[in-house]
Amino acid sequence: MIAAIVRRVLLASPVLAVVALVAFLLVEATPGDPAAQVAGDNATPERIEEVRVALGLNQPLIERFGDYIGGLASGDLGDSLVAGQSVASMIGEALPLTLSLAFVAMILVVLIGIPAGMAAAVRRGGYVDRAVTAVGSFFIGIPPFVFGLLLVIALVLTVRAFPATGYVSIAEGGVSRWLSHLILPGLALALPSAAEVARQLRGALVDVLEQDYIRTQRAKGLKPSRILLKHGLKNAAPPVLTVLGLQIGRILGGAVIVEQVFAIPGYGSLAFSAVTRHDLPLIQAVVLVSAVAVIVINLLTDLIETVVNPRLRSSS
Repeated sequence: MIAAIVRRVLLASPVLAVVALVAFLLVEATPGDPAAQVAGDNATPERIEEVRVALGLNQPLIERFGDYIGGLASGDLGDSLVAGQSVASMIGEALPLTLSLAFVAMILVVLIGIPAGMAAAVRRGGYVDRAVTAVGSFFIGIPPFVFGLLLVIALVLTVRAFPATGYVSIAEGGVSRWLSHLILPGLALALPSAAEVARQLRGALVDVLEQDYIRTQRAKGLKPSRILLKHGLKNAAPPVLTVLGLQIGRILGGAVIVEQVFAIPGYGSLAFSAVTRHDLPLIQAVVLVSAVAVIVINLLTDLIETVVNPRLRSSS
Protein backbone atom coordinates (compact mmCIF):
# COMPACT_ATOMS: atom_id res chain seq x y z
CA MET A 1 0.00 0.00 0.00
CA ILE A 2 2.78 2.44 0.92
CA ALA A 3 4.56 1.60 -2.32
CA ALA A 4 1.37 2.33 -4.25
CA ILE A 5 1.04 5.72 -2.55
CA VAL A 6 4.66 6.62 -3.28
CA ARG A 7 4.30 5.51 -6.90
CA ARG A 8 1.18 7.63 -7.44
CA VAL A 9 2.81 10.67 -5.83
CA LEU A 10 5.85 10.28 -8.05
CA LEU A 11 3.63 9.98 -11.12
CA ALA A 12 1.83 13.18 -10.12
CA SER A 13 5.06 15.18 -9.85
CA PRO A 14 5.66 15.55 -13.62
CA VAL A 15 2.04 16.59 -14.06
CA LEU A 16 2.50 19.36 -11.50
CA ALA A 17 5.66 20.50 -13.26
CA VAL A 18 3.81 20.72 -16.58
CA VAL A 19 0.93 22.60 -14.97
CA ALA A 20 3.36 25.08 -13.40
CA LEU A 21 4.91 25.66 -16.81
CA VAL A 22 1.51 26.12 -18.45
CA ALA A 23 0.42 28.55 -15.73
CA PHE A 24 3.58 30.57 -16.27
CA LEU A 25 3.15 30.59 -20.04
CA LEU A 26 -0.37 31.98 -19.65
CA VAL A 27 1.19 35.42 -19.45
CA GLU A 28 3.24 34.81 -22.58
CA ALA A 29 0.27 33.42 -24.51
CA THR A 30 -1.99 36.35 -23.67
CA PRO A 31 -2.83 38.16 -26.94
CA GLY A 32 -1.41 41.65 -27.15
CA ASP A 33 0.53 43.31 -24.35
CA PRO A 34 -0.36 41.73 -20.98
CA ALA A 35 0.85 44.83 -19.16
CA ALA A 36 -1.46 47.08 -21.20
CA GLN A 37 -4.41 44.74 -20.60
CA VAL A 38 -3.84 44.71 -16.86
CA ALA A 39 -3.29 48.49 -16.70
CA GLY A 40 -6.62 49.22 -18.40
CA ASP A 41 -7.83 51.03 -21.50
CA ASN A 42 -7.05 54.55 -20.29
CA ALA A 43 -3.66 53.79 -18.77
CA THR A 44 -0.74 56.08 -19.53
CA PRO A 45 2.51 54.69 -20.96
CA GLU A 46 4.11 55.25 -17.55
CA ARG A 47 1.43 53.15 -15.85
CA ILE A 48 1.82 50.40 -18.44
CA GLU A 49 5.55 50.37 -17.82
CA GLU A 50 4.95 50.15 -14.06
CA VAL A 51 2.71 47.13 -14.59
CA ARG A 52 5.28 45.57 -16.90
CA VAL A 53 7.93 45.90 -14.21
CA ALA A 54 5.53 44.54 -11.56
CA LEU A 55 4.85 41.49 -13.73
CA GLY A 56 8.54 41.06 -14.44
CA LEU A 57 7.89 41.29 -18.17
CA ASN A 58 10.96 43.50 -18.59
CA GLN A 59 13.19 40.53 -17.70
CA PRO A 60 14.28 37.66 -19.97
CA LEU A 61 11.89 34.72 -20.18
CA ILE A 62 14.26 32.22 -18.55
CA GLU A 63 14.95 34.57 -15.66
CA ARG A 64 11.24 35.15 -15.11
CA PHE A 65 10.55 31.43 -15.11
CA GLY A 66 13.35 30.86 -12.59
CA ASP A 67 11.90 33.53 -10.29
CA TYR A 68 8.45 31.98 -10.70
CA ILE A 69 9.64 28.48 -9.76
CA GLY A 70 11.66 29.88 -6.87
CA GLY A 71 8.58 31.66 -5.58
CA LEU A 72 6.51 28.48 -5.82
CA ALA A 73 9.17 26.53 -3.94
CA SER A 74 9.03 29.05 -1.09
CA GLY A 75 5.23 29.27 -1.12
CA ASP A 76 5.19 32.74 -2.67
CA LEU A 77 2.48 32.97 -5.33
CA GLY A 78 3.06 36.66 -5.92
CA ASP A 79 0.81 39.65 -5.33
CA SER A 80 -2.50 40.51 -6.94
CA LEU A 81 -2.19 43.39 -9.38
CA VAL A 82 -5.77 44.48 -8.67
CA ALA A 83 -6.13 44.00 -4.91
CA GLY A 84 -2.48 44.58 -4.03
CA GLN A 85 -2.62 41.66 -1.59
CA SER A 86 -0.70 38.44 -1.39
CA VAL A 87 -2.23 35.88 -3.74
CA ALA A 88 -1.61 33.12 -1.20
CA SER A 89 -3.53 35.01 1.49
CA MET A 90 -6.42 35.73 -0.89
CA ILE A 91 -6.68 32.05 -1.79
CA GLY A 92 -6.35 31.11 1.87
CA GLU A 93 -9.33 33.30 2.73
CA ALA A 94 -11.54 32.17 -0.16
CA LEU A 95 -10.76 28.45 -0.32
CA PRO A 96 -12.38 27.42 3.00
CA LEU A 97 -15.71 28.85 1.83
CA THR A 98 -15.65 26.78 -1.35
CA LEU A 99 -14.52 23.68 0.54
CA SER A 100 -17.47 24.16 2.91
CA LEU A 101 -19.80 24.44 -0.08
CA ALA A 102 -18.26 21.37 -1.72
CA PHE A 103 -18.59 19.42 1.55
CA VAL A 104 -22.31 20.21 1.81
CA ALA A 105 -22.78 19.42 -1.88
CA MET A 106 -21.05 16.03 -1.59
CA ILE A 107 -23.15 15.11 1.46
CA LEU A 108 -26.25 15.89 -0.60
CA VAL A 109 -24.86 13.87 -3.53
CA VAL A 110 -24.51 10.82 -1.28
CA LEU A 111 -27.88 11.32 0.43
CA ILE A 112 -29.69 11.69 -2.90
CA GLY A 113 -27.67 9.62 -5.36
CA ILE A 114 -27.03 6.45 -3.35
CA PRO A 115 -30.66 5.77 -2.28
CA ALA A 116 -31.95 6.66 -5.76
CA GLY A 117 -29.48 4.29 -7.43
CA MET A 118 -30.30 1.50 -5.00
CA ALA A 119 -34.04 1.93 -5.47
CA ALA A 120 -33.69 1.89 -9.26
CA ALA A 121 -31.52 -1.25 -9.20
CA VAL A 122 -33.80 -3.18 -6.82
CA ARG A 123 -36.88 -2.28 -8.86
CA ARG A 124 -35.27 -2.73 -12.24
CA GLY A 125 -37.71 -2.14 -15.08
CA GLY A 126 -40.41 -0.81 -12.77
CA TYR A 127 -41.87 2.63 -12.31
CA VAL A 128 -39.22 3.67 -9.78
CA ASP A 129 -36.42 2.62 -12.11
CA ARG A 130 -37.90 4.49 -15.03
CA ALA A 131 -38.60 7.57 -12.92
CA VAL A 132 -35.04 7.67 -11.53
CA THR A 133 -33.59 7.16 -15.01
CA ALA A 134 -35.75 9.87 -16.59
CA VAL A 135 -35.21 12.45 -13.86
CA GLY A 136 -31.51 11.63 -13.70
CA SER A 137 -31.06 12.09 -17.44
CA PHE A 138 -32.78 15.47 -17.17
CA PHE A 139 -30.69 16.59 -14.19
CA ILE A 140 -27.39 15.55 -15.78
CA GLY A 141 -28.02 17.84 -18.74
CA ILE A 142 -28.82 20.94 -16.67
CA PRO A 143 -25.92 23.21 -15.57
CA PRO A 144 -25.70 23.77 -11.80
CA PHE A 145 -26.17 27.53 -12.06
CA VAL A 146 -29.55 26.97 -13.76
CA PHE A 147 -30.61 24.87 -10.78
CA GLY A 148 -29.38 27.69 -8.59
CA LEU A 149 -31.59 30.25 -10.30
CA LEU A 150 -34.60 27.91 -10.17
CA LEU A 151 -34.04 27.21 -6.47
CA VAL A 152 -33.82 30.92 -5.71
CA ILE A 153 -37.12 31.51 -7.49
CA ALA A 154 -38.86 28.52 -5.90
CA LEU A 155 -37.57 28.60 -2.33
CA VAL A 156 -36.43 32.18 -1.74
CA LEU A 157 -38.66 34.56 -3.69
CA THR A 158 -41.84 32.58 -3.07
CA VAL A 159 -41.46 30.57 0.14
CA ARG A 160 -38.54 32.55 1.65
CA ALA A 161 -37.25 29.36 3.21
CA PHE A 162 -33.53 30.07 2.83
CA PRO A 163 -31.24 33.10 2.45
CA ALA A 164 -30.82 34.07 -1.19
CA THR A 165 -27.21 35.22 -1.10
CA GLY A 166 -24.18 35.56 1.10
CA TYR A 167 -22.20 33.37 3.45
CA VAL A 168 -22.01 33.15 7.24
CA SER A 169 -19.25 31.15 8.90
CA ILE A 170 -19.88 28.78 11.79
CA ALA A 171 -17.97 31.10 14.11
CA GLU A 172 -20.19 34.04 13.17
CA GLY A 173 -23.64 32.47 13.06
CA GLY A 174 -23.42 28.91 14.30
CA VAL A 175 -24.02 25.69 12.40
CA SER A 176 -27.66 26.41 11.57
CA ARG A 177 -27.04 29.76 9.84
CA TRP A 178 -23.91 28.41 8.15
CA LEU A 179 -25.87 25.48 6.76
CA SER A 180 -28.86 27.62 5.75
CA HIS A 181 -26.63 29.72 3.49
CA LEU A 182 -25.09 26.63 1.87
CA ILE A 183 -28.14 24.41 1.34
CA LEU A 184 -29.36 26.05 -1.88
CA PRO A 185 -25.98 26.45 -3.62
CA GLY A 186 -25.00 23.00 -2.37
CA LEU A 187 -28.19 21.51 -3.78
CA ALA A 188 -27.66 23.30 -7.10
CA LEU A 189 -24.20 21.73 -7.35
CA ALA A 190 -25.34 18.35 -6.03
CA LEU A 191 -28.30 17.56 -8.29
CA PRO A 192 -26.38 16.84 -11.55
CA SER A 193 -23.72 14.89 -9.64
CA ALA A 194 -26.31 12.94 -7.64
CA ALA A 195 -28.01 11.97 -10.89
CA GLU A 196 -24.69 10.70 -12.28
CA VAL A 197 -23.95 8.74 -9.11
CA ALA A 198 -27.44 7.22 -9.13
CA ARG A 199 -27.05 6.14 -12.75
CA GLN A 200 -23.64 4.57 -12.18
CA LEU A 201 -24.71 2.84 -8.96
CA ARG A 202 -27.85 1.50 -10.62
CA GLY A 203 -25.81 -0.04 -13.44
CA ALA A 204 -23.19 -1.50 -11.10
CA LEU A 205 -25.79 -2.94 -8.72
CA VAL A 206 -27.80 -4.51 -11.54
CA ASP A 207 -24.66 -6.32 -12.71
CA VAL A 208 -23.77 -7.46 -9.20
CA LEU A 209 -27.28 -8.65 -8.31
CA GLU A 210 -27.28 -10.91 -11.38
CA GLN A 211 -24.13 -12.77 -10.32
CA ASP A 212 -24.24 -16.43 -9.29
CA TYR A 213 -23.05 -15.82 -5.72
CA ILE A 214 -25.99 -13.45 -5.19
CA ARG A 215 -28.37 -16.17 -6.36
CA THR A 216 -26.66 -18.51 -3.92
CA GLN A 217 -27.24 -16.08 -1.06
CA ARG A 218 -30.91 -15.82 -2.03
CA ALA A 219 -31.20 -19.61 -2.12
CA LYS A 220 -29.80 -19.74 1.42
CA GLY A 221 -32.72 -17.60 2.54
CA LEU A 222 -30.83 -14.41 3.40
CA LYS A 223 -32.95 -11.29 3.64
CA PRO A 224 -32.95 -9.16 0.47
CA SER A 225 -31.88 -6.11 2.48
CA ARG A 226 -28.87 -7.99 3.88
CA ILE A 227 -27.90 -9.23 0.42
CA LEU A 228 -28.18 -5.72 -0.98
CA LEU A 229 -26.25 -3.95 1.78
CA LYS A 230 -23.61 -6.55 2.61
CA HIS A 231 -22.90 -8.12 -0.77
CA GLY A 232 -24.42 -5.88 -3.41
CA LEU A 233 -23.15 -2.48 -2.32
CA LYS A 234 -19.75 -3.81 -1.31
CA ASN A 235 -19.05 -5.22 -4.76
CA ALA A 236 -20.63 -2.31 -6.61
CA ALA A 237 -18.69 0.26 -4.58
CA PRO A 238 -15.37 0.54 -6.52
CA PRO A 239 -16.73 2.07 -9.75
CA VAL A 240 -19.11 4.28 -7.76
CA LEU A 241 -16.23 5.58 -5.63
CA THR A 242 -14.42 6.55 -8.81
CA VAL A 243 -17.49 8.45 -9.98
CA LEU A 244 -17.80 10.15 -6.60
CA GLY A 245 -14.20 11.29 -6.84
CA LEU A 246 -14.86 12.75 -10.27
CA GLN A 247 -17.90 14.58 -8.92
CA ILE A 248 -15.72 16.46 -6.43
CA GLY A 249 -13.85 18.03 -9.33
CA ARG A 250 -17.12 18.68 -11.10
CA ILE A 251 -18.54 20.41 -8.04
CA LEU A 252 -15.45 22.57 -7.58
CA GLY A 253 -15.66 23.59 -11.23
CA GLY A 254 -19.35 24.36 -11.02
CA ALA A 255 -18.75 26.49 -7.94
CA VAL A 256 -17.18 29.18 -10.14
CA ILE A 257 -20.60 30.20 -11.50
CA VAL A 258 -22.81 29.03 -8.62
CA GLU A 259 -20.89 31.23 -6.20
CA GLN A 260 -21.65 34.17 -8.48
CA VAL A 261 -25.37 33.35 -8.39
CA PHE A 262 -25.45 33.17 -4.59
CA ALA A 263 -22.85 35.92 -3.95
CA ILE A 264 -20.53 33.61 -2.01
CA PRO A 265 -17.00 35.11 -1.84
CA GLY A 266 -15.28 31.77 -2.26
CA TYR A 267 -12.55 30.34 -4.46
CA GLY A 268 -14.85 30.19 -7.48
CA SER A 269 -15.69 33.87 -7.18
CA LEU A 270 -11.99 34.62 -6.79
CA ALA A 271 -11.20 32.72 -9.99
CA PHE A 272 -14.01 34.48 -11.85
CA SER A 273 -12.77 37.87 -10.65
CA ALA A 274 -9.19 37.04 -11.64
CA VAL A 275 -10.21 36.25 -15.21
CA THR A 276 -12.54 39.22 -15.67
CA ARG A 277 -9.99 41.67 -14.23
CA HIS A 278 -6.98 40.19 -16.06
CA ASP A 279 -5.20 39.66 -12.74
CA LEU A 280 -2.43 37.49 -14.18
CA PRO A 281 -0.61 36.47 -10.96
CA LEU A 282 -3.94 35.43 -9.48
CA ILE A 283 -4.88 33.53 -12.64
CA GLN A 284 -1.57 31.66 -12.51
CA ALA A 285 -2.14 30.74 -8.87
CA VAL A 286 -5.74 29.65 -9.48
CA VAL A 287 -4.66 27.35 -12.33
CA LEU A 288 -1.90 25.82 -10.22
CA VAL A 289 -3.99 25.35 -7.06
CA SER A 290 -6.87 23.88 -9.07
CA ALA A 291 -4.52 21.39 -10.72
CA VAL A 292 -3.10 20.38 -7.33
CA ALA A 293 -6.64 19.90 -6.01
CA VAL A 294 -7.59 17.65 -8.94
CA ILE A 295 -4.42 15.58 -8.54
CA VAL A 296 -4.97 15.16 -4.80
CA ILE A 297 -8.63 14.21 -5.30
CA ASN A 298 -7.72 11.61 -7.93
CA LEU A 299 -4.96 10.25 -5.70
CA LEU A 300 -7.30 9.88 -2.72
CA THR A 301 -9.95 8.29 -4.93
CA ASP A 302 -7.45 5.74 -6.25
CA LEU A 303 -6.27 4.92 -2.75
CA ILE A 304 -9.80 4.48 -1.39
CA GLU A 305 -10.71 2.28 -4.36
CA THR A 306 -7.57 0.22 -3.73
CA VAL A 307 -8.62 -0.34 -0.11
CA VAL A 308 -12.19 -1.28 -1.07
CA ASN A 309 -11.33 -3.50 -4.05
CA PRO A 310 -9.29 -6.58 -2.99
CA ARG A 311 -8.13 -7.23 -6.57
CA LEU A 312 -6.60 -3.77 -6.85
CA ARG A 313 -5.10 -4.13 -3.38
CA SER A 314 -3.39 -7.39 -4.28
CA SER A 315 -2.05 -5.99 -7.56
CA SER A 316 -0.66 -2.94 -5.72
